[in-house]
Amino acid sequence: MSKLLLWSVTVAVAGFLFGFDTAVISGAEQKIQNLWRLSPFEHGTFIVSSALWGTVIGALTGSIPCDRLGRKTTLIIIGVLYALSALGSAFATNEYIFAILRFVGGVGVGMSSIAVPAYISEVAPAKHRGRLVALYQFQIVFGILIAFVSNYFISGFADWDWRLMLGIETLPALVYLLMVFRVPESPRWLILHKNDVQTSRKILLDIGEENIDKVIDEIKQSKTSTSDIVKTKQVLEQVELHNVEHEVKDIIEEKKENSGNRLFKKKYSFPIMLAFLLAFFNQLSGINFILYYAPRVFEMAGLDASASLLSSTGIGLTNLIFTMAGLYLIDMVGRKTLMLIGSIGYILSLGIVAWAFAGGHGGLIVVLAIFAFIASHAIGQGAVIWVFIAEIFPNSVRAKGQALGSGTHWVFAALISLLMPVALSAFSASTIFVFFAGMMVLQLLYVLLLMPETKGKSLEDIAHEYK
Repeated sequence: MSKLLLWSVTVAVAGFLFGFDTAVISGAEQKIQNLWRLSPFEHGTFIVSSALWGTVIGALTGSIPCDRLGRKTTLIIIGVLYALSALGSAFATNEYIFAILRFVGGVGVGMSSIAVPAYISEVAPAKHRGRLVALYQFQIVFGILIAFVSNYFISGFADWDWRLMLGIETLPALVYLLMVFRVPESPRWLILHKNDVQTSRKILLDIGEENIDKVIDEIKQSKTSTSDIVKTKQVLEQVELHNVEHEVKDIIEEKKENSGNRLFKKKYSFPIMLAFLLAFFNQLSGINFILYYAPRVFEMAGLDASASLLSSTGIGLTNLIFTMAGLYLIDMVGRKTLMLIGSIGYILSLGIVAWAFAGGHGGLIVVLAIFAFIASHAIGQGAVIWVFIAEIFPNSVRAKGQALGSGTHWVFAALISLLMPVALSAFSASTIFVFFAGMMVLQLLYVLLLMPETKGKSLEDIAHEYK
């Protein structure tokens, strides 16, 4: 278990960089807007959402290096992208260069949301998988917290303090790169793409897998093999089955149908729908709106700039505490129960925020309700999304399924971040929060009516249920 935990924590550090990169812009975005005199649309396009459009590209294409180069090589590439983006954006001289370099970091974020959950889910035994994959989410919120704390202490240091806020991410990116070189490749990837059973067996032994032969056999069964067809033909001939060629042809066709190298097939329609809707609702909760614009939202509620930054730090701390709770509970109570708790918390907290803004009530009510919203997200969607999406697709299309879910997540994150500066100038804050609350009512129905439970099941057993 010690090696398994070490490798999982190491890989999940990509989540720390993800979280830091996501939240650090909240402390710099208004200063950059004033420095380069950007309109609300330019601000949303070049400063806030530029990284997110990179994330969309990284998420939609991340399955390619994951499958062709391997999970480990992809994780190394991610570290390089993070370091390059952090250092480059800190020295940007205009909004265009800044946008390009933030875009590069976004590609790393998108790729990490595929590679990390896929890697950890493929090395972790079923009984530990939920918590270990959720380490990624823990690292994300830890990175968010550290970004908020870092912004608070750096703010006011100098006129160029925003450059230091962004550039400091280079240090953890380099540490991550040094660490990730020491983890092994995913044993499932080694079997499926390299047919390297010997190395895979050693890795499974190192991580404490209890029934290695059974696991290897199950992985092999998900891989189409011409030799299997030949062996089947020989068996059919031995038992003198008539129309051997016809029977073999039927088997070949079935093998092609079940080969699993294409995602958009009828047999995968249910997991595709589950992944899409979960990712869709994740962003239609308004979570990235709060993370990116937290100081601005608190200022709208009547807090001064310093109190707003401090309250943003409170968001990060609340996120961390309740993510730890989700991490502890996910393999005990299951994914669906956490989603039910989170959905109800979303609806109540967003409703209170909308009511407070509509009635002109004090900033303290808004702050407390936002904290409750963050807690609901952390214990529900935050803890579940990357675990659940990594579980519901078979081995052969897991990276592609991750790309679908992650791509959906980041497309809507980018759209919301792009449109929010305009929306804030066109609609009241209460109207915006009513919209988000309505979306969470729909999420509650999704959880109650569609979402299955996956705790305690092997990846192969889960995949078999959707055949």
